[in-house]
Amino acid sequence: MAITFEPLAKRHDRSHFRCGEAELDEWFQKRAGQDERRNVARVFVALDDDSQIVGFYSLSAFTLSLDEMPDDVAAKLPRYDHIPAALIGRLARHERSRGKGIGEILIADALHRIVNVAQDLAVFAIVVQAKNGSASDFYRSFGFIPFPMHPDRLFMLTSTATAALKKANPSANST
Repeated sequence: MAITFEPLAKRHDRSHFRCGEAELDEWFQKRAGQDERRNVARVFVALDDDSQIVGFYSLSAFTLSLDEMPDDVAAKLPRYDHIPAALIGRLARHERSRGKGIGEILIADALHRIVNVAQDLAVFAIVVQAKNGSASDFYRSFGFIPFPMHPDRLFMLTSTATAALKKANPSANST
């Protein structure tokens, strides 16, 4: 099954999307388009061969404060009030796609977009908010690290994501 990604558009039928988390389903079906129009989030949909939505994620700008960061990371940063970051605000795959690696494809595409943007806009870290323990485990499996005071909020340094993407596909990064 080939997966393609597109920015969310009116032509995408979201009404039947079910990921198993009512809050995520409701946001995607009812508020994702509004967040797009208000410039609060950019939403990307993953489509299968039949142009059916098999997953989605949202991206937004974000900032971190030094006191949120683990001490070893904060010690290497300048003492600015805010550190630039990107937020993968919501990420979900359709229930019918469970066990097909769609979650991994979604996170890889999101990281790839952020790393590309980080060539032109400073992005120190990539942040996610896990809805539950299994979501936290999912993000940890990719190397995301929990914030000390907020264990359901996790981060990955953009430099780590860049290195991982280069390792996964070295020919795509040569110019």
